[in-house]
Amino acid sequence: MSGSVPSASEAQATFAATLLDEWSRLGLRDVVLSPGSRSTPLALAVAERSELRLHVRLDERSAGFFALGRALASNLPVALIVTSGTAAAELHASVAEADLAFVPLLVVTADRPPELHGVGAPQVIDQHRLYGNMVRLFEEPGVASIERALSWRPLARALWGAARGDVGPAGPVHLNVAFVEPLIATPREIPERGASADDRETATSLTSTPVGRDSTFQRVLCVVGRGVSTALVEECSSRHWVMLGDATTQGTLPHFDAMLRSDEFAQRMRPDVVVRLGGLPASKVLGERLREWEVRAVAFTGAGFVSDPDRLVGETVDGFPLDANSPKGDPGYATSWREAARAVEGWLEGLDRAGTLNEPLVARAVVSVASAFDVTLVVGSSMPVRDVEWWAPPRKSTTFANRGVNGIDGVVSTVLGVGAGSRVLGLIGDLTMLHDVSGLVEGLGSAGGTAVLVVVDNHGGGIFSFLSQAGALDRMQFEWLFGTPRPHNLEAIALAFGHEAVTVSTLEELRSALEKGLSREGLSVVIASVPTREDNVRVHDEWNRQVASLVNAEHQ
Repeated sequence: MSGSVPSASEAQATFAATLLDEWSRLGLRDVVLSPGSRSTPLALAVAERSELRLHVRLDERSAGFFALGRALASNLPVALIVTSGTAAAELHASVAEADLAFVPLLVVTADRPPELHGVGAPQVIDQHRLYGNMVRLFEEPGVASIERALSWRPLARALWGAARGDVGPAGPVHLNVAFVEPLIATPREIPERGASADDRETATSLTSTPVGRDSTFQRVLCVVGRGVSTALVEECSSRHWVMLGDATTQGTLPHFDAMLRSDEFAQRMRPDVVVRLGGLPASKVLGERLREWEVRAVAFTGAGFVSDPDRLVGETVDGFPLDANSPKGDPGYATSWREAARAVEGWLEGLDRAGTLNEPLVARAVVSVASAFDVTLVVGSSMPVRDVEWWAPPRKSTTFANRGVNGIDGVVSTVLGVGAGSRVLGLIGDLTMLHDVSGLVEGLGSAGGTAVLVVVDNHGGGIFSFLSQAGALDRMQFEWLFGTPRPHNLEAIALAFGHEAVTVSTLEELRSALEKGLSREGLSVVIASVPTREDNVRVHDEWNRQVASLVNAEHQ
């Protein structure tokens, strides 16, 4: 830097330009911005960089989940910039999800300078460590000054590395930066770049510690979730390990939840060892069987944090469970699982020819279309993620779900973030759509792309009908407090925001709407009209009984 001493406004403009320059050099490609005054220096710095894709979202909560979707799709940190006050507080839910789902976000909140705190200035809250321990790194450099210019690039690098997981798990980081007025100024010459870029090797080998040679020809059950690659699933399957996965995993064994509801099947399929990788499936039945079986459980950390809420894991090993000399499991055990799943899938394929819709059939149709068209799938919480995990065929396309906190908030925006500039198929419930209806304001935004959002319209919170509240309360109280039906016309809502929308009530109509939506640009909303929530419980009960009959008949 040279010339006269920059003003405070010029210094902070130069600081903002330096941050964006360094992050761009490290690989930043997406920036999500909600408009606000105090964040002006950052907004102007982003707008000057043509290599960055800027997404402007009016609602900060929606912006946070949109950024999360972009990070999921790109597997890179995404910068999220908001102004001060409640705008920063609106990001709390998306930061919580990014924390527990290990999604890299660069959360940048603008702030008032110290002299405006505690004196009644507008849009001022305490933003110091606003997100607590949810972030991997918190930095608060204060008002920018030229004297500290040499620290700006190291600051940007530290935040980038912590978000990406250079040391420790990936996740959100928080930069709270104070700006003074005037907020508009021309940046001075930014500090020179360092000599070396970040060349960290990101490829991960699947070769690591074996489960142990004593697992040769043992009955190995491998429970996998978030963070587990298709290559690892295929490799483990080739060793005759039975792979049970959550809705986001590709190539795992389908329909295990329904099969394990049979006591006879569960007893017959008791494993000798359970291997754990990544997150947990949604199935409570699987959790119950893992507790009942009381077998050796080994967790491997190579795919990231291993969820173990029941504290069943007795051994934890760094890396992955396979090396070139790893032993194989019992092929007969693996074959028995595959044959049972094949029998269930064959029966379900017969139901796919039915005329009317129900919730599991919607999930099956959406997964099948996503696989056939190789379109990324995003699955909402509550019943959609369970129906995909329990009843859909194995996923063949990339699948995401907000399973960090498992909330329904922000899922519409996550779908749109994943699909921005690309193609995406989303499956959510009606309350999930209404909860994040502000995501429809922007749609896919300036990035464009194709998104088809399938909304299962069962007039309320379907998952509660499976819980104890449904039987313990009288119907009016249950509906008031838990079912929470809403009278809104979802198709009309989508149309009012300027998107394509259609309501379907048959499988043929659903498939046609999906294919039509995937053939056009923009957002298409498909409302799947399904039977009542009570009918949905009956369908699940009937199907589970049929599956038990099928898997036990296979053994006779």
